[in-house]
Amino acid sequence: MARDAGWSDAEWARRSGLPKETLCRLRSRSNCDVATLAALSNALGMQLTAGHPSVGRSHASGLWPTVVDRRFEARLIDLLRSGSTSEAEWRELGPRFFLAGLAVMLASVAGFDRRRYLALAESLHPGASELRVFAKWLADTPLPPARLLPMVQSQLNHAA
Repeated sequence: MARDAGWSDAEWARRSGLPKETLCRLRSRSNCDVATLAALSNALGMQLTAGHPSVGRSHASGLWPTVVDRRFEARLIDLLRSGSTSEAEWRELGPRFFLAGLAVMLASVAGFDRRRYLALAESLHPGASELRVFAKWLADTPLPPARLLPMVQSQLNHAA
């Protein structure tokens, strides 16, 4: 969100009341204290809250899932392995834009019915199969094809 607002790390740190070196250090660490996270989120007008992440919840933009972990990936793989193109089944997994992009991606993979997956994508998010929309999906997706497609292929090979 800070990048979307056009803020540099120095600006974000200044607005957070933190030394700019703090952000630099955070980029190379796997953890952060709650006070620092709260200061960074408050600077963006956001409130830091704690809770159990649930599969299918969406990012503040509404376009992406909040959590993309192994459990979520496993649920996606199970759905893809089933061959379902039921909009209702897909919608249970998360934000429509994210899922529509997955469907467009699968439409280009051998073994997946191109017409059915493109139709699914369009029903989930009209315009998803347009080049500029899919390009945005590719640029921003939290689960890039280079990670997902080998998992899908592995599962399909095991099923065969």
